Amino acid sequence: MSEFQELIKSFAKSRNYVRDFLIYGFKSRDDFSVKSGRTYDNERRRIECWLSGYIRSDYSFQGKTVFLAMDSSLLGVNPLYRAWKAKSFTANDIVLHFLFLDLFRAGGSYTADEMADRLLSDYQVLFESQLVRKKANEYVKEGILMSRKEGRKLLYFAVPGAETAIPDILPKLLDAVRFCQLSMPLGVVGSMILDQSRADNEIFVVKHGYYGFTLEDEILFLLLRAVREKCFVTLINRTNKMAKDEAIRLVPLKIFVSTRTGRRFLCGYHAGRKRFSTLRLDHIQSVKVQEPFPDYDFYREKLAKNIPRCFGVSFGSSHAMDTVRLTLKIREGAEDYILSRLEREGHGGRITRTEENVYTYELSVFDGNEMMPWIKTFIGRIIRFESNNEYLVKKFYGDIRTMAKMYEIQERV
Repeated sequence: MSEFQELIKSFAKSRNYVRDFLIYGFKSRDDFSVKSGRTYDNERRRIECWLSGYIRSDYSFQGKTVFLAMDSSLLGVNPLYRAWKAKSFTANDIVLHFLFLDLFRAGGSYTADEMADRLLSDYQVLFESQLVRKKANEYVKEGILMSRKEGRKLLYFAVPGAETAIPDILPKLLDAVRFCQLSMPLGVVGSMILDQSRADNEIFVVKHGYYGFTLEDEILFLLLRAVREKCFVTLINRTNKMAKDEAIRLVPLKIFVSTRTGRRFLCGYHAGRKRFSTLRLDHIQSVKVQEPFPDYDFYREKLAKNIPRCFGVSFGSSHAMDTVRLTLKIREGAEDYILSRLEREGHGGRITRTEENVYTYELSVFDGNEMMPWIKTFIGRIIRFESNNEYLVKKFYGDIRTMAKMYEIQERV
């Protein structure tokens, strides 16, 4: 029987457990049907090791459920960064890690054979050159070491830390790092810089922090790399509605971030469908960066022209535009703040005074369905709802009838 290990081999798997069971799910052990109950217990204990102090549990008719309880206004660092700092290793891995750090502490560069000789002479530890070379190449890939060619020799040397590379500037930058590690994407990088500098954040807190989205920062990093290099990507997308993963090939163009929820979306051009599309980052399981896209700049400019026609992030399911027209009752003088809301939140829609205390608001967008939650905030003032999309009309009045029935209100729609 395998023993429980606190560390991880696959972050993608642990990311899904944290997100599905602690952030979104509030699920019980019985809801875990993908693998055995023992697997769930092991993952739960592993996560509790990282996030002790923030795990809460509750009992309901479903059984015991576990969830995260965090107040961002009291936290100087995102606790979920701990998941990025846990990794499994063998006995040789950990021995070589510290020996490498000590070997390169004084500088210098070595071939794999020279490193193996130094490990034996300085530390009385025997490792084969092949194993040392493999581990050194892993560290080059991780950015811990660097390599360069001198003739036929491949030399390895240490990457200078921030405290070594910029010793005079780093103390002045730490306040910026403290702020950015809480407020910017890929903030875990700032957290690791603070760890290496042995510095804490006792200055900044964020009142409304969307800390759960750090779990998709690895996906975000690869997508931003593809944007910078103007490349295609092949990604694996998974949604609750899909029974299996879907492989999608597109060109990433932009990352959208909701100011209300903090949720992040990938906006890209789907060359096969010849249209723009958006995907939630928390649905993307993996990303593989591929070859450059020659027409990247053309479609980036085309996207910039289309964005004003989106109410949110959707480009709709057809090429037709949805036109929505609201007739509202607004008491002039007493409810002018409603007009201010329409101007501020209405994405440039046309506002017309048709008669005393009656106004119309009209807007054409790619996907009128995205407007529905916002439109319903005006219920009580809506006189009439109209659209060229019959589905939206039926949906709006159907929802009103459902609500009226729920609250036992006499139906007038």
